[in-house]
Amino acid sequence: MKVLVACECSGIIREAFRNKGHDAWSCDLKPTEIDSDYHIQDDVLNHLNEGWDLMIGHPVCTFICRNRARLNKIESKEIDTSLFMSLLNADIPKICIENPVPSKAAGLPKYNQIIQPYQFGHDHSKKTCLWLKNLPKLNHTKIVELTYITTKNGHRYTKGWYMTPRNSTDRSRTFTGIAEAMANQWG
Repeated sequence: MKVLVACECSGIIREAFRNKGHDAWSCDLKPTEIDSDYHIQDDVLNHLNEGWDLMIGHPVCTFICRNRARLNKIESKEIDTSLFMSLLNADIPKICIENPVPSKAAGLPKYNQIIQPYQFGHDHSKKTCLWLKNLPKLNHTKIVELTYITTKNGHRYTKGWYMTPRNSTDRSRTFTGIAEAMANQWG
């Protein structure tokens, strides 16, 4: 199967599919973090019509996601959803778009599924929405109990909230358990 992983520089999903024997490629404006000949450093919109069977897309969510929009008090006219919608509406038979819970102001279509890393073997919480086209919902592979962290002032947080790195590149990486589930179940 010919797989495009759109807006991925980490190479995590690309490598999960390649390890299963698929012709998987990542495409991002940034260089790949895992040295590979199977990364296209370019605007993904230039590569949507290259005969892909499956695309897993990770459009930039900075201003689309609910928490960021609330933080910035963004109005719908300021939210650019064009990349998201271009990926979702691409002429590719099977599509998964992954993003955090969107702001209502973004006006995106309803997602099909919400997944969490702790459903795929990781002691983290990171609510992630999936918009699916001709793909089944992902089945959980290994549910783990979350570890909670209690701070000095008595607040309890899951590792996902409290320990997740605070820069956007680190936060946007897909957990390997989720990538493997995608490759196993959709590959």
